Amino acid sequence: MNPLKDMNQFKAVIFDMDGVISHTNPYHDIAWRQFLQRYNIESSDQEFEDHMYGKHNSYILNYFFKREIPIVERKKLEFEKEALFREIYADHVAPIAGLMNFIENLHMNGIRTGVATSAPVENMQLILPILGLDNIMGSMLAEGDVTQHKPEPEVYLKSAINLGVEPENCVVFEDSKSGVQAGINAGMKVVGVKTTYAETQLPPCNLYINDYTEIDFEMVNGLF
Repeated sequence: MNPLKDMNQFKAVIFDMDGVISHTNPYHDIAWRQFLQRYNIESSDQEFEDHMYGKHNSYILNYFFKREIPIVERKKLEFEKEALFREIYADHVAPIAGLMNFIENLHMNGIRTGVATSAPVENMQLILPILGLDNIMGSMLAEGDVTQHKPEPEVYLKSAINLGVEPENCVVFEDSKSGVQAGINAGMKVVGVKTTYAETQLPPCNLYINDYTEIDFEMVNGLF
C-alpha cells in the first residue's frame, strides 16, 4: 500500500445546510425583509446578495442597522428573525433534488457524513428531523458550536474531528462564498452547489453541481 495515497482517500462528506441540504434561502429572504420592515429599514436586492447570503447573523444585523449592535441586543434580534424564518419555512421543508439518494449512496460506500451550518441550532432541529437526517449524520454542528464563523474553517475542522477523519480526506458541499472559502481554508475538497450563486461568483471549487441528481459516490471519489 502506498501510505501517501492512503492519506489522500475519500472518507467523509460535510454538508452546509441552507442552500445545500434544503433550498431555504428564498424563505430567509422573506423573513429578513419582514424583519427589517418591522424596524423601518430599507434594503435592496443587491444588498441582500452582497451582505446577507452566506453571512453570519451578527454581520448582517450590524450592516443593515448601520451600527455595532451590543451582544445582548443582537441575540434578541437574531432570535426574533430566526423564529420568523422557522414560522415561515416549517410547512415547506424539503431536500434539494437527489440529496437523499446521494447520501444513501455515500453510506453504502462507507462514507461518513455530517452537517456544518452557521444557522442557529433551532433551525437545524427543525429541518434535519423532518428530512430524517438527524439520526444518520455522524456530526451536526451549528452556530453556537464555534467561535469563529465561515469563512474561518473552525466548523469544518471540528466536524472532521467528530467524524474521526483528517481534513484532507473530507469533501465539503457549499453554496455560499464564505462557505466555500471555509472549506478551502480547512484544506478540504469543495463541491459548489449552485442554488445561490453561479459558478463564476464562487471561489474556485473542485466540482460544481445544480443538485444531487448530477453526482454520485464515484464522481466525488474521483476528486482524490
